[in-house]
Amino acid sequence: MHSHPYALGLEKNAANHVPLSPLSYLQRSAGVYPNRVAVVYGDLRQTWAQTYERCKRLASALTRHGVGVGDTVAVMLPNVPAMFEAHFAIPMTGAVLNTLNTRLDGEAIAFMLQHGEAKVLLTDREFAPIVEKALALMGERRPLVIEVEDETAPQGKRLGTLDYEVLVESGDPEFAWALPGDEWDAIALNYTSGTTGNPKGVVTHHRGAYLNAASNVISWELPQHAVYLWTLPMFHCNGWCFPWTLALNAGTSVCLRRVDPAQIFPLVREHRVTHLCGAPIVYAMLINAPAELRQGIGHTLKGLIAGAPPPPAVIEGCEAAGIELTHVYGLTEVYGPAAVCAKQEHWDTLPREERARLNGRQGVTGPMQEAIAVLDPDTLKPVPADGETMGEIFFRGNVVMKGYLKNPSATAEAFAGGWFHTGDLAVMHPDGYVKIRDRSKDIIISGGENISSIEVEDVLHRHPAVMAAAVVALPDAKWGEVPCAFVELKPQADAKEAEIIEFCRTQLARFKVPKRVIFGELPKTSTGKIQKFQLRERVKSASAIE
Repeated sequence: MHSHPYALGLEKNAANHVPLSPLSYLQRSAGVYPNRVAVVYGDLRQTWAQTYERCKRLASALTRHGVGVGDTVAVMLPNVPAMFEAHFAIPMTGAVLNTLNTRLDGEAIAFMLQHGEAKVLLTDREFAPIVEKALALMGERRPLVIEVEDETAPQGKRLGTLDYEVLVESGDPEFAWALPGDEWDAIALNYTSGTTGNPKGVVTHHRGAYLNAASNVISWELPQHAVYLWTLPMFHCNGWCFPWTLALNAGTSVCLRRVDPAQIFPLVREHRVTHLCGAPIVYAMLINAPAELRQGIGHTLKGLIAGAPPPPAVIEGCEAAGIELTHVYGLTEVYGPAAVCAKQEHWDTLPREERARLNGRQGVTGPMQEAIAVLDPDTLKPVPADGETMGEIFFRGNVVMKGYLKNPSATAEAFAGGWFHTGDLAVMHPDGYVKIRDRSKDIIISGGENISSIEVEDVLHRHPAVMAAAVVALPDAKWGEVPCAFVELKPQADAKEAEIIEFCRTQLARFKVPKRVIFGELPKTSTGKIQKFQLRERVKSASAIE
């Protein structure tokens, strides 16, 4: 029995309801702007029509190799055209795209390939030592390896049994791909640094990817046909959804193998790059680059900044260098940027230092996200908006992950009370803008990379001379923050800083190794728990967040 007339004969059907997927954006741009340049890399100029055809060919070829709905295709690539194409071609098959962090070690990569059950792996010679180790650890359960050739890649061993270009060429340019059966279907798997044990696999869906791509355009006021430089790794939350954003915008992706100011500024000049994204370290590199590199750039460069709370000095430096920054905040679990420090007109009249302070906040909810809140983590009641009372940041809305792969207890914990728990501690300002104060997870964010302090501590504890260790964030002008180890030695034991650092180097990815080691007795509670807040105060960790 229908209670009102609007419930009668007005059901969803094929004409009025289509699953949301960023794949639609690619199809549209290829149809409307077939001859506009989609991808630039070295001498390559690839149009949207060509990109669409290549994606269909790749999807078709992967399908012939048995890839389909529910499968995982892993990608270990720098920001090259193949990485961009993978963001469309792999979901076209119904499979899930798993972009791997190229900075991790072989053990971590092996875990991710096994846990995600990768059927296929696309890789590049530069990462051959890491990938070879990972494949060896996997034994017989290794995926089909496809080699992406790049003449600019460093020399390395060829591990692939198939060549990427040959594979693309073999595919059907008229491949009849389909949108997902349900927009809730998984589109991507991204591993995030866990605070304990192995990383967690964040599963995101087509609907969220579609909406966050649109959110990026709206919140950043991204003009049609933006020229975007890939300074942000596409493996980070799928490049904050920007491959899909650029398909919506029919923009141009200027691919970049590595972040180097000597390469960036010539590309900005040549292609009149308008937009880029990155962690504070990227912008610090740009503003500290020799002035002659910046010569001849007469237009404003717009940048999104996230990954660690940006120091006001970076925001001010960018302003002085003609880079207009917008601060965004998010996590892998919310597709990258889900909050934005939306600028208010009256800020323009304020002194530069005050503008930098206001722009350094994590901000308000993005247009396609329902809500961001600072709540008491126990009661889930909002904290007073006084800029003083600390609570935890929570998100709710359509741009939140499906959950963690094969980890229902962690998923339930993350969503307890109907909110996504970030683990970041913050205050709410009277104007409704959020500002991070600390991190409850003890995660150190160095150059946009998450480092688990517990992981580093575990390694330190393996050293024969170490009795106890604690790792905190040390503010760093270049990386934002770096790991700093406090070490209490065993009685009669002896060890030097260089020795401890070298020991860590043998067991950790380079970016996770402590940059400083301080010896002495660790402050503890009566129950023996190390009081990290005291250590943070000693090295002024909190000022890295202020």
